[in-house]
Amino acid sequence: MRIENRHNMVSDNIHIPNSSLQEKESLQNCGLPEGSLSMGEGGGRGRVVVFYYTQTGQALEVVGKVCEPMEAAGIQVIYKEIEPEEPFPFPWSVPAFFQAFPESRLFIPCRLKPIDLSDVQDVDLVIVAGQSWFLSHSIPLHGFFQSDEIRSYLKGRKIVTVDGCRNMWVMKQLKTREYISHIGAAYSGAIVLQDKAPNLLSAITILRWLLKNKKEATRFLPAAGISPADLQHATCFGDILVDTLKHQTFESLQAKLMEKKSLTFVPTVYFVEKNGFKLWGQWARLVLKKGAYNSPAREPLLRLFKYYLFFVLFVISPFGLLFFYLTYPFRRASLRKAEHEICYELGWNVIN
Repeated sequence: MRIENRHNMVSDNIHIPNSSLQEKESLQNCGLPEGSLSMGEGGGRGRVVVFYYTQTGQALEVVGKVCEPMEAAGIQVIYKEIEPEEPFPFPWSVPAFFQAFPESRLFIPCRLKPIDLSDVQDVDLVIVAGQSWFLSHSIPLHGFFQSDEIRSYLKGRKIVTVDGCRNMWVMKQLKTREYISHIGAAYSGAIVLQDKAPNLLSAITILRWLLKNKKEATRFLPAAGISPADLQHATCFGDILVDTLKHQTFESLQAKLMEKKSLTFVPTVYFVEKNGFKLWGQWARLVLKKGAYNSPAREPLLRLFKYYLFFVLFVISPFGLLFFYLTYPFRRASLRKAEHEICYELGWNVIN
């Protein structure tokens, strides 16, 4: 796998802030007027491009559900896969999984296969769909946002992000804001679907999925990933996008998406993620000093990080949450402010 050492082009200082009947029923459930599932601006059909990266298929499934109402409304949706020159393995081996940690956390991209942009020059909206790796973007998504060709293409365009993740998405979203702001595009909306199982339980099921490709529920474990009910709910966001494309009301898009809970801010998870992001950055820099991606010289330190991670996750984090609850009365105001800034105000200048 060819990993590029280009991470200095972006800052590591993420500032963390303290009409069928069925169609009519869908519109009514989403609070949109009947007739909004038809035409784009000026009565013409709209065009949307979806750039996506997926290993498990979940990100594509999520964004596909979001796009269903647009396609039903006659809006052309064009899918473009983000593909590394050398694919990452799936299912992962344990060593390969942790080899991806430093580059993902430190925003170091990999080389991508060229993406044909010739047929998506006149689109009305860009959707970027993916996932989180190690509290950051997956390495191919870093490659996408740091590609000179892609950055030139995205400049001046309206962008909506759609993510499927376990439960920690905030730090990735803050970095996405920085990417989009530096590109000169407009971050118009953010949608995140997540695994709603308890934190420690979902950690077990996601590792089982990633390392063994076993997603299904067992006698003792729920199925990994996003539930079918949540996937179906995602069509509501597509209805909102249809209405937004028709009336060109992108300035109010995120507020409308949040009416249907496009982002779920969980204070306890945010507390863990915020602190983990800082500590993992220190670990990642130490590992990177030992060698580049897949270098045998960094294997010992990555093994140590693996043991540290599991110890913190299953032993230390319960005590950390106890501390959080004991100090919550003193954090309430700052958490409310953080929730509003993270969920409603997508501009980089809001948090920088």
